[in-house]
Amino acid sequence: VGYDYVVDQQPIGKLLFRQFCERNRPQYHKYNNFLDATDRYEVEVDETRAMLAAEVFGRYLKTDDCEAVTDVVSRQVIDEASATIDAGSKDIFIECVRCVKSFLAGAPFAEFERSMYFHRYLQWKWLEAQPVTQHTFRMYRVLGKGGFGEVCACQVRATGKMYACKKLEKKRIKKRKGEAMVLIEKQILQRINSRFVVNLAYAYETKDALCLVLTIMNGGDLKFHIYNMCGADTGLGLERARFYAAQVACGLEHLHKMGIVYRDCKPENILLDDAGHVRISDLGLAVDVPEGGSVRGRVGTVGYMAPEVIDNERYTFSPDWFSFGCLLYEMIEGRAPFRARKEKVKREEVDRRVKHEQEKYSHKFSECGRSLCSALLGKAVSSRLGCGAGRRGAAQVKAHRFFAHLNWARLEAGMVDAPFVPDPHAVYAKDVLDIEQFSTVKGVNLDAADDTFYGKFNTGSVSIPWQTEMIETGCFAELNVFARGEDNKECATPDLQLVPATTTPEEEKGCFLFARRFLSPVFNRHSGYTRPNIAATLNFTK
Repeated sequence: VGYDYVVDQQPIGKLLFRQFCERNRPQYHKYNNFLDATDRYEVEVDETRAMLAAEVFGRYLKTDDCEAVTDVVSRQVIDEASATIDAGSKDIFIECVRCVKSFLAGAPFAEFERSMYFHRYLQWKWLEAQPVTQHTFRMYRVLGKGGFGEVCACQVRATGKMYACKKLEKKRIKKRKGEAMVLIEKQILQRINSRFVVNLAYAYETKDALCLVLTIMNGGDLKFHIYNMCGADTGLGLERARFYAAQVACGLEHLHKMGIVYRDCKPENILLDDAGHVRISDLGLAVDVPEGGSVRGRVGTVGYMAPEVIDNERYTFSPDWFSFGCLLYEMIEGRAPFRARKEKVKREEVDRRVKHEQEKYSHKFSECGRSLCSALLGKAVSSRLGCGAGRRGAAQVKAHRFFAHLNWARLEAGMVDAPFVPDPHAVYAKDVLDIEQFSTVKGVNLDAADDTFYGKFNTGSVSIPWQTEMIETGCFAELNVFARGEDNKECATPDLQLVPATTTPEEEKGCFLFARRFLSPVFNRHSGYTRPNIAATLNFTK
């Protein structure tokens, strides 16, 4: 447990550390202000970035007044930053930030650990670790179906947050010998925290199913938008295709940096959210690539598999860039590069086309679009864009002139508006009655030997998404209450006192007391549903 984990990686840890500095150690608060300023600089638009750099430099690094951080950043580091300030590079303040964080990780963090704010952080971590069951959620309409079961909309009872619940039927998994695939998908999802990949928030089991609770994406998938909303005559258009391709490239970049090859990039696996942003979904075929090693496997979807996958050769991340090229082509052209929609053709013929035929380009492609697709759809790995830098191959793709006018930092921060925003009143999916029902699995019995596998799956809440949910739904603000001392400063509530005070129940204050309070429900005006008393529902204790 250190600064890097508690403050840099844990959303609630960061908020509580900031509260500690602002309210109890104001001499440390300026360092957090500097970090916020550098974060703003990184996502500033190109036209004003140099101006903001000069402003940040002048306020925090050029003077020795009370706001300056020159007491923890060396003169050499400051001079090096000053020499590059006019260029407007995103990396100007990297070393300055490292110096400031190194300082905060020392005495300030040690003081934080001895404070009531850190004890409150431990309470949240205790709550985060509580068991998750089917009773944690309300289940709603079926959204679709996966390989092992249905996908339904669901809502966390305590917070009102909506998710998608992917149910994996235990008997169907066992019949298809899919235990390894299911566990790998769950473990990979648990490691990923990306704006461009669906996030896993909870994993739990019921009597009949294993359940993955994931980011809900209400805007439909790209396959639906290409063929049902736009059609083969128009495709999605260059601007939409560029935007979606950029976000998918960021998702692949995050996977590859963690050593994961996706192996199933295709339109129906790219989902839109309410704001029109896209995420990669369905990591059932994803696999870890050993550092310095490679993998083999003839897996994927016909027409999107790279030549090296078809030939069952060893590979690292190259198949993803070929599939990404297929996706980009299909978004622009309105049909896949090697197979027309609903074309009746054997798998062997599609594989032959992938390996030997050149894709055809129409007037829908700009010169830049055609150039990028051609580079991504190279038959040989050695000539394919993105395949010459291992885990860092995305940098080559992002540098292509097709994306020349895109501000990647703002895109990665979610600050670029989508060119298309789904209608909140429309349903971008099949009608419930059109979704095929699964047949009953017969001849499969579950026994005690299966419990070991279920135990590895049933891990409850995933830290960062859970903490983000607590913050976004207002639960953190509602519960993170401290008492006031005689000097009107914040002090510990009884649940934070390591030596409990002797009080009567009527005198007890604070929202983290053991859940013996069950007050009447309060109406949540923002989401339009009745939320139970949150302190009692979440069952906070010290």
